[in-house]
Amino acid sequence: MLTVSTVNVNGLRAAAKKGLQEWLAETTADVVCMQETRAEPEQLPAAVREPEGWFPLLAPSATAKGRAGVAVYSRTEPQSSRIGFGSAEFDETGRYAEIDLPGLVVGSLYLPSGEVGTPRQDEKERFMKEFLTYLRDLRDRAAAEDREVLVCGDWNIAHREIDLKNWKANRKEAGFLPEERAWMDEVFAGGYVDVVRLLHPEGPGPYSWWSYRGRAFDNDSGWRIDYQAASEGLAARAVSAHVEKAPSYDQRWSDHAPVTVAFDV
Repeated sequence: MLTVSTVNVNGLRAAAKKGLQEWLAETTADVVCMQETRAEPEQLPAAVREPEGWFPLLAPSATAKGRAGVAVYSRTEPQSSRIGFGSAEFDETGRYAEIDLPGLVVGSLYLPSGEVGTPRQDEKERFMKEFLTYLRDLRDRAAAEDREVLVCGDWNIAHREIDLKNWKANRKEAGFLPEERAWMDEVFAGGYVDVVRLLHPEGPGPYSWWSYRGRAFDNDSGWRIDYQAASEGLAARAVSAHVEKAPSYDQRWSDHAPVTVAFDV
């Protein structure tokens, strides 16, 4: 079995103090993808920067210190690794990193969140355009090398109405715009499969992010924006998928929860 978890940690230093360190020590995952790490490697405690039994790839933002940042932790030493996806604008912004394992490419993605009517949304749309081209190229390149692909992360888009609790109120908000949802259609029509939705076709959810405001967590008023997008061959081997939602609000170490998928490889 191959087990992969992905989670937006909402600040790796803060999450490590709240319970991430213990979760990382106890998880059965073989690979963990993290987003919004917000830290330089030297700022992290050794137990997080170089945890025993893991091979970490850390990709902080070089353009906005303390913002964004992604990471991939693997129990198997990667054959190779890359930061960025060949983008002049985004490769140093801490938005994407990937590793090569035997027969598999695993990427960690933190797609910009955007904000309607602002330059942040323009940035998000530029990223989406470039990254879709990269996803297609990656699919073809991996297939030529007889590898599967798994791109995990915070995609900052709820794809369908069953992917967020209050979809009617968010139809004009970033993260659920028609053009963003159409972009996700293109991703999943281009040789990638939403593994969690494959195994949980009905919904609602399972949600992976809940606002800290109000009682969103307690009421399970969330969004499903953390995805594992697998190449078709790997998706066919997925046997289980679940969100590791904390038992209670005070036990959360992020506003997201790990999304964990097991593959029979």
